[in-house]
Amino acid sequence: MNDPFLSLKQMDRDQWQEIAAVLGRNKLRTFLTGFGVFWGIFMLVIMMGSGQGLQNGAEAGFGNSVKNSVFLWTRPTTLPYKGFKQGRVFQIHNDDVEALRQQVASLEVVAPRAQAGGYRGKDNVTRGVKTGAFNLYGDTPDYLKIEPTNIVEGRSINWRDMEEKRKVCFIGDQVRQTLYEEGEEVIGSYITAQGINYKVVGLYRSMNSNPNQAEEQEKAIIIPLSTFQQAYNWGDIVGWLSMASRPDVPATEMEQEVRAVLKQRLTIHPDDQRAFGSWNKEEEFIRMRGLLNGIQILSLIVGTLTLLAGAIGVSNIMLVIVKERTKEFGVRRAIGAEPFTVMKQVVLESLALTLAAGILGIILGVWSLEGVAGLMNQSAEQSDFFRNPGVELPIVLMALGILTFSGILAGLIPARRAVSIKPVDALRFE
Repeated sequence: MNDPFLSLKQMDRDQWQEIAAVLGRNKLRTFLTGFGVFWGIFMLVIMMGSGQGLQNGAEAGFGNSVKNSVFLWTRPTTLPYKGFKQGRVFQIHNDDVEALRQQVASLEVVAPRAQAGGYRGKDNVTRGVKTGAFNLYGDTPDYLKIEPTNIVEGRSINWRDMEEKRKVCFIGDQVRQTLYEEGEEVIGSYITAQGINYKVVGLYRSMNSNPNQAEEQEKAIIIPLSTFQQAYNWGDIVGWLSMASRPDVPATEMEQEVRAVLKQRLTIHPDDQRAFGSWNKEEEFIRMRGLLNGIQILSLIVGTLTLLAGAIGVSNIMLVIVKERTKEFGVRRAIGAEPFTVMKQVVLESLALTLAAGILGIILGVWSLEGVAGLMNQSAEQSDFFRNPGVELPIVLMALGILTFSGILAGLIPARRAVSIKPVDALRFE
């Protein structure tokens, strides 16, 4: 008694052997046709993976501070208001910061900050005979909620330091490397900045994945804001504000509320849009993501069109193959083969060629991206704009889906051609 499963298995084996024989009759033609599909899917994977690398680089460029953060500072006014002339210079004060905490419900964190020498200003800091130029900041403990750091030793600035205006500091690892010998005790030692001695209570390393930004962040000495204001005669003036909105509130909305409160308190014209400068990280992040998503969509369109061009080449070659096998199909139809059987055979041949070339393109594309990422990691040189290119599983599955669709589409027209000729006419074909 015949086993139906054995017969089915034998039929499938014969079918695939026939596909291999048909595609192997003209190896050069098959190779050139398959190369079009290979190149299309290879370029699709490369472009999508490169787009991911651009996105990773852009996100790294935003550093480790929270994405819904806003940094705001004062600038000369551009409109006269209530007896004050245009061009008035004004400052934010400690009581303004407290008012923001009380009046702006969308504000989750506000951390006033000051810097000796102004923005990007550096001061000479000494320890014994060693000297280095570092940023000197006055901060509150809340600033670590805006820009988290990795505390290696000791602790950061706390509220007790603020209340008692202690002369203590929290230093970055680049400061340690410059002012200390390897293995030398850091916690409890003293450093001198602008003639004032500060006791080191903590050491930190940046959590920023961008090496350049991480190094810059570690070239800093942080002291309590209250100590900074007293030691350097700032009174109750604040250099700028670092803020974060609540998770359920857009940072832009929070920023507008903060500006409104400050304008009212500091007597600024409500329509003066240039009295405050700001950098809205959430807004920039959304803009960047929109640009990168556009690049990804463009890459997908270009890659898909390139792949479809290869599929058209497969379809044209299958038309040639069908024409060459016209008499063969006529014989099959004459001895009882169903039209669907003939169509299925042609579509399978097209799909086999497309998938074989396409899967090879996917493998080589992924391998190339992994190779580039490996070389970048080995050299420890990560670009500020491009890092860790690669493709995720959904992209690979999408590429396989496009391949399958292209293979079936490329085989349908030749398959319909194969069954459109009457068996009698096919048998007469020379």
